[in-house]
Amino acid sequence: MMVGAPAPDLAIDPLADALLAARLLALTPAALGGMCLRGGGPARDLVLECFAAAIPAGAPWRRLPANADDEGLLGGIDVAASLAAGRAVHRAGLLNEARGGAVVVPMAERLREATAGRLAQALDQAAGPDAIALVLLDGGREPDERPAAALCDRVAFMCNLDRVTIMTGKPVSWSMPIAIDSVAVLDDDQLAALATVSAALGVGSIRPLLFALATARAHAALHGRRTAMQEDLAAAVRLVLAPRATRMPELPGEDDDAAPPPAPDQGDQASEDEVRPPGELPPDEMLVAAALAAIPPDVLAQIADARTRRGASGAGGGRRSHSKLRGKPLGARPGVPRGGARLALIDSLRAAAPWQTLRRRERGDLVSSAALFVEKDDLRIRRFEERAGSVTIFCVDASGSAAIARLAEAKGAVERILAQAYVKRSEVALIAFRGVGAEVLLPPTRSLTRARRALAELPGGGGTPLAAGLQLGLQMAESVRSRGRTPFVVCLTDGSANVAADGTPGRTQAREDALAAARAFASRGIDAVAIDISPRPRPDAADLAAAMRARYLPLPMADAAALSRAVSAAQPSPQLVR
Repeated sequence: MMVGAPAPDLAIDPLADALLAARLLALTPAALGGMCLRGGGPARDLVLECFAAAIPAGAPWRRLPANADDEGLLGGIDVAASLAAGRAVHRAGLLNEARGGAVVVPMAERLREATAGRLAQALDQAAGPDAIALVLLDGGREPDERPAAALCDRVAFMCNLDRVTIMTGKPVSWSMPIAIDSVAVLDDDQLAALATVSAALGVGSIRPLLFALATARAHAALHGRRTAMQEDLAAAVRLVLAPRATRMPELPGEDDDAAPPPAPDQGDQASEDEVRPPGELPPDEMLVAAALAAIPPDVLAQIADARTRRGASGAGGGRRSHSKLRGKPLGARPGVPRGGARLALIDSLRAAAPWQTLRRRERGDLVSSAALFVEKDDLRIRRFEERAGSVTIFCVDASGSAAIARLAEAKGAVERILAQAYVKRSEVALIAFRGVGAEVLLPPTRSLTRARRALAELPGGGGTPLAAGLQLGLQMAESVRSRGRTPFVVCLTDGSANVAADGTPGRTQAREDALAAARAFASRGIDAVAIDISPRPRPDAADLAAAMRARYLPLPMADAAALSRAVSAAQPSPQLVR
């Protein structure tokens, strides 16, 4: 049974935690897998320096090249050696060279899906002395720019160094710990406490719980303890589980803590381990408090407001196509360099190298021994990958007496999103519907000046032709998609349609037409969000969102900032074009 300990210190130092995580990873890489360092600068360099100094002397230290392909990772034909020897000469891949050491992955948020899968496979297969410690360097500036989920799920520590403003000195040297697997143990109550906290934080995968167990054991052994203590469990929760929280844990209220003492006849039955000083939290609640202290404040706000991003599948998600001329280089593929495609010379030579001996033998003594035979089947062409642009289409209900307030909110949200257009390669369009129809007030644009000019005199008042607004929004979304961009529709309305699609008044027909237009969004697979801007959430807007298969957000009192945050949270991750 765990004995109560003082409440955890709520002052969390992210750099100190990252340095501690690096030391624990160097101690037991097979059990912890690796770490992800978000942010750059001197803080990240210090963590890498300390980690490199902590791993065994002579252990491999490899840095993944930006253009690494399968042969570079797993091994393959050495082109230069094969051409010189006249036979196929194999070389070891980076992952084989790094066994028992570490692999550093720069710009991990931009890693290709296939490469991320190879690294994940290597982590799963390597064990014992051949284990590879993976260090992901996450330089993403946007919340949706993250390393692949397959890699994040296989590394124990997710360290955010963006908030490090004051550098501290290097940590003091720890004495060599005793063997972890044989002596640093957790009892059943401690295991149950970790599982309870993991469930309270909404951690869905079993791997983080196993990482937390290994971290607690390593932390105890690092400090020379044969049995894990409360501080070891708190460190595991802070370093492993808290960064993966998907919901806000709840602590019991003060009334629950102030429980009456046991009756005199039950005092003899109470164990001494269960007695705590007044005001002290139970062990499970102390771990939850440690997790709350470790979660960044902005993440807490997102979880509390239920605005965490949806559909984030890590790097490489979304629709993909190919580009022949520009973008991030991908692996070569067989093909002839024509129609703008570029020849991948090295890959073509690598494909031809194993056949040189056979081709010389077929041609006899009529050719020079230095001749190189390249056939059509050996040719490889380059592929490139680039991020596709997105267009956010606002469909705004400009009818009724409250139109002025609604349009002011939409105007502020459009300006806020446009301010980030050059960073996210996004555009914004605006459609207003009122009276008997809908009109495009702002075609897709990245120009803030043009948007402000169009938003200066927005009309308002009249009926609510919701069907006409949705139909025009669908037409624009399909036009955007036909040009290779990604449409995302934001519909701001209370859902109370009173003008049919043909312009005639009547609530019954208007509602049927609006639902039919909403179902067209669902059938064409257009991503959308329906924002209920009525003073009190109404079932009409919720039904509209269900028909569109869109996310429903009731924001009756939202200002421009809240509206912009809601749209950003609901918007899917940017797609990539190959």
